[in-house]
Amino acid sequence: MTTMISPDGRQRCTWCSAAPEFLHYHDTEWGFPVKDDRRLFEKLCLETFQSGLSWRTILAKRDNFRSAFAGFDIAKVARFGQREVDSLLANEGIVRHRGKIEAVINNAQRAEELIQNEGSLAAFVWRYEAPNIEFAPQTVSTSAQSMALSKALKARGWQFVGPTTVFAFMQAMGLLNDHAEGCVIREKASAARAAFEPPC
Repeated sequence: MTTMISPDGRQRCTWCSAAPEFLHYHDTEWGFPVKDDRRLFEKLCLETFQSGLSWRTILAKRDNFRSAFAGFDIAKVARFGQREVDSLLANEGIVRHRGKIEAVINNAQRAEELIQNEGSLAAFVWRYEAPNIEFAPQTVSTSAQSMALSKALKARGWQFVGPTTVFAFMQAMGLLNDHAEGCVIREKASAARAAFEPPC
């Protein structure tokens, strides 16, 4: 079952009932299109940290991650060195995984290169929007588009950006509408996507 009745009596995606903090995230962020480079970079970073963990763990620590990673300012993170890595490894408010921390710094550097070549991170990732969804909502964990974007990022030196990680990023950032059929937010996300002008 992909929907459930929420406390307000309306149907929503079942997953948002797994934790109290999920409801607001589901209703106001997940599946709504984003073209701000910092938010896109943040989400890619948080998906990197989520690998092998639950989204609840990451969402609960999101403010700590933002503070630790300079608000996910790409230029600032790209210049993190060993001192910052050591500080992050000692930070109990985040996930202290050296490989993931170093991947985020690497990805910030790769993001700077991509922005220089493509104009913006948003312009690049939105080329991989799925124009026509060929699967029912919440039935797959990868797609042709997520595999293509993953391949393109890896070719540019990005790390921890496998097809499943990238698909979760695309779901959250509105590159597809994966809200369940019958979910009260599905139409709102669809309207937001219809009004959205992808950067070019």
